[in-house]
Amino acid sequence: MNKKQWYEKLFENYAEKYDKEIFTQGTIGECDFIEQELGHNKSLKILDVGCGTGRHSIELSKRGYNVTGIDLSESQLKRAREKARVSGLTVDFQKQDARELYLDIYYDVAIMLCEGGFPLMETDEMNYEILRNVTKVLKKQSKFIFTTLNGLFPLYHSIEKFCASTGVEGNATYHSNTFDLMTFRDHNITEIEDDNGNKKTIKSNERYYVPSEITWLLKSLDYKRIDIFGVKLGAFSRKDELTTEDFEMLVIAEK
Repeated sequence: MNKKQWYEKLFENYAEKYDKEIFTQGTIGECDFIEQELGHNKSLKILDVGCGTGRHSIELSKRGYNVTGIDLSESQLKRAREKARVSGLTVDFQKQDARELYLDIYYDVAIMLCEGGFPLMETDEMNYEILRNVTKVLKKQSKFIFTTLNGLFPLYHSIEKFCASTGVEGNATYHSNTFDLMTFRDHNITEIEDDNGNKKTIKSNERYYVPSEITWLLKSLDYKRIDIFGVKLGAFSRKDELTTEDFEMLVIAEK
């Protein structure tokens, strides 16, 4: 049996606590932006990659969209299904590994927000497989909207200080960060308390990307237009030019 990766350990029994994290509080505004990008066309089929506890899938379903949510974590999906049931919604949540997607329909739009899988994988090749596999299940004229970690940020700022400044008591903490300039990977110790009150210490490893890398990866997958912006929690906008102050970047790729 393969050894569990850090992201698999992190999301085990960490669904209720995950929903209370600061970075998960922008759902309504983020879905407003997605709707705007889709021209409020409710006939479009949406794939939510790394859907976690289903916050975007459920909100978009409430607004009348047809959404499939996929995630690697059974614990996160269980919470997503329960939240959908309480809201009186039927959402297609599936346990899937985005590196090896098995889907029998094509989608008009894919979203992958709040580091949904990409860029958490342990190798660049695996991260690329996520982009490639999502692209394979998109129709000829479609959009891929995702956020990822901005590699320009750690060149000018301490990731550890940034995480400490945005932390709230009871939420995940991050320390002992080491950013590797050769690989653009941040290695850190993540500490969380799971839904049963058990404390976990996990060695994390996340890949930061610079805009030119993302553009090149998406061009290699035949996207015709690639736009990259800065990210404000719950307030995505095409008006926000990406700067070194942005911890994340918003990518909108069109086939």
